Amino acid sequence: MSMFCYQCQEAAKNEGCPTIGVCGKSDDVANLQDLLTYLLKGISIWATKARALGVEDEGTDLFVLEGLFSTVTNVNFKGDWFVERITSSFAVRDNIKGLFEAAYKEKNGSDFSEEMHDAATWSSTSKEDFLAKAEEIGVKSEENEDLRSLKELVTYGLKGIAAYADHAYVLDFKDNNLYAFIEEALAKTTEDLGADELTGLALKCGENAVTVMALLDKANTTTYGTQELTTVHTGLIEGPGILVSGHDLKEIEELLEQTEGTGVNVYTHCEMLPTHAYPKLKKFAHLIGNYGTAWYNQQSEFEKFGGAILMTTNCIKTPRDSYRDRIFTTGLVGFDGVAHIADRVEGKAKDFSAIIEKAKALGSLTKESGKDLTIGLAKDQVMALAGKVIDAVKAGDIKRFVVMAGCDGHQSSRNYYTEIAEGLPKDAVILTAGCAKYRYNQLDLGDIGGIPRVIDAGQCNDSYSLAYIALQLKAAFELEDINDLPISYEVAWFEQKAVTVLLALLHLGVKGIRLGPSLPAFLSPGVVKVLVDAFDIKGTTTSEDALADIRATMAA
Repeated sequence: MSMFCYQCQEAAKNEGCPTIGVCGKSDDVANLQDLLTYLLKGISIWATKARALGVEDEGTDLFVLEGLFSTVTNVNFKGDWFVERITSSFAVRDNIKGLFEAAYKEKNGSDFSEEMHDAATWSSTSKEDFLAKAEEIGVKSEENEDLRSLKELVTYGLKGIAAYADHAYVLDFKDNNLYAFIEEALAKTTEDLGADELTGLALKCGENAVTVMALLDKANTTTYGTQELTTVHTGLIEGPGILVSGHDLKEIEELLEQTEGTGVNVYTHCEMLPTHAYPKLKKFAHLIGNYGTAWYNQQSEFEKFGGAILMTTNCIKTPRDSYRDRIFTTGLVGFDGVAHIADRVEGKAKDFSAIIEKAKALGSLTKESGKDLTIGLAKDQVMALAGKVIDAVKAGDIKRFVVMAGCDGHQSSRNYYTEIAEGLPKDAVILTAGCAKYRYNQLDLGDIGGIPRVIDAGQCNDSYSLAYIALQLKAAFELEDINDLPISYEVAWFEQKAVTVLLALLHLGVKGIRLGPSLPAFLSPGVVKVLVDAFDIKGTTTSEDALADIRATMAA
């Protein structure tokens, strides 16, 4: 078998992975993911037709959300899981097709007989057929480079939207209009659209990205309270421990409830750091601190941690043998040979007893010192300081905001962001969200009149806060154009949720974004030119060049 995948920033040679993913996924898994995405497009064709007749089906919508999320980089590496999901897709498709056909007949008095796209009709029961079909319909099946690039840009943007929507869905926050857009846009990628139509669809993804991030922000803050300015320790204390990574707040809430009084302490890792800033979660005394840094360091950090480990969403790497027997996955995360905690049943909490018992059996962690981090500066906390921030800008104490949000990754070129943080003038403030902050959040950058020079809004899921803050500053200074704000954009990307955030910024009209550490391999030269001409998007060069540009804008 062979594969072709270029959806993440670490695609081989910045071109694409042809035999095995840099992320570790096999060619079979990559191809099965392509086929599942294809079949989700077919389901979406029927769902869109059904919705036009007033028929909606929540089970179909959730299946599409979860299916797209499962194909995000570093979520699920289990071939058998994708075989089962593909097999299930035919029943889901038949169900929504049947609902549509019944509504059609009721309205028109006749059976529906239109010829449909292959994605809406093809089926099989054989894994061999699945793999053969996957090679036929893979990324390169679209021969036109620019159209392929735009279709993949839309598809990856939709994967990110689906991931955010699924996070909100878990907390019982739903938006049928979002689901309708996801399915309509997926269906449109099967149509014979031109470059202009696909570009418009990509920007429509950006509009819906803002909507879904606002929905998730509402879900998180309604459920757990607004983030509070919080100091988090990064060391370990004695006693059994569980380290939680990923993004899912519901999982850690249920784990905290089930570990309370057991003597098992809970630590966060990577994107779970903001857990400590939510009032409903920080109240647990055994939520001890944050251990480790960004996802790409997890193999050495998980090995060193010594306790049990829970992966809740994307960002899992191939587990080392040294900790394979003490790492657990849950939700859509899957890896062969790793224990999995089953989904909730009938509205009950997940059962985390297996990982709790594992933590107890492993015994006490070795005490380790660490530094303190200041977190909790999402939109509500920043707005509480808005007057102070605005006064600091008017007084010239803050001359520039630099958005350095997004993802971290393996490449040493990402030290670019550390160098910018270290080299920024003392009257510049960093706005961040996501794991990119681990390149600089333990530097001693100080504050400006009590305002931290690293304003950490939280997870990549909290990127809405950065857009909200920018829009509020625009209103406060009575500006007509968001680009007139004293803000520079140094956005780091790795996977598809970051693509969604990028599209959101483009929808808001932000220009001059510097995207790194490399431009996406899936953007063809023709599409790059469109983005450069319309939005002045730039690739990164050197930190010296970026700092010179920032200083020049501050001096203007």
